[in-house]
Amino acid sequence: MDLNNKVALVTGGGTGIGKATSFALAERGAVVVVNYSRSHAEAEETVQAILDGGGRAMAVQANVANDEEVRRMVDAAAQRYGAVDVLVNNASITRHIPLDDLESANDEAWDELFQVNVKGMFYCARAVAAWMNKNGQGAIVNLGSIAGSTGSGSSLPYAVSKSAVHGLTKSLARALAPHIQVNCVIPGAVETRWWEGREEQMRRLAPNLLLQRLAAPEDIAECICAVLAQEAMTGQTITVDSGQTL
Repeated sequence: MDLNNKVALVTGGGTGIGKATSFALAERGAVVVVNYSRSHAEAEETVQAILDGGGRAMAVQANVANDEEVRRMVDAAAQRYGAVDVLVNNASITRHIPLDDLESANDEAWDELFQVNVKGMFYCARAVAAWMNKNGQGAIVNLGSIAGSTGSGSSLPYAVSKSAVHGLTKSLARALAPHIQVNCVIPGAVETRWWEGREEQMRRLAPNLLLQRLAAPEDIAECICAVLAQEAMTGQTITVDSGQTL
């Protein structure tokens, strides 16, 4: 897809990978809708940076775990710009629970992570699909995680939720074909605020990767844009992890 003048919604678009993706899309001429739940200041800063660079952008608040809020967000973007052509399903949360601490993986943890990480992505995809089908074309990129591929990560519920995102990608690709492409980018360790308080662990990990570096948010953003540029691909998962899972 040629991103010039396309309307792209990025959930969690004001921080980390979402912020880098918002900038990368704007650089390619897209109109960027920066979603946020609580990071209002960061989202507005991202929008202002895009506007200062001559691009077009707006910030919209919505908790992706709330279907009604998601529908309002998508309708607001579509009514302002006339379409929603691209969705980057980036918003996710986690809880840090040792994998072997099964008692701490309680109902609250499971429900919260699945509501945001899985159902939230579904809600967003469902909301944009109507607009994409109306225009006869659209593309969705979900953000997975190597935790969903390896079963190991910040917590057991998080790893399982990301595995579900990988499966959701394939199911949506079938459900939304032929007009809407759905793919998944699977980051490994990325230098974002998720490492806050665990910076030493991050520094110890990097030398053990094949490329001896953690990915930067910009690395993931470039892969997302490359996936969006490929018009003959759907239902695929692409891992960007500096060789972490090889």
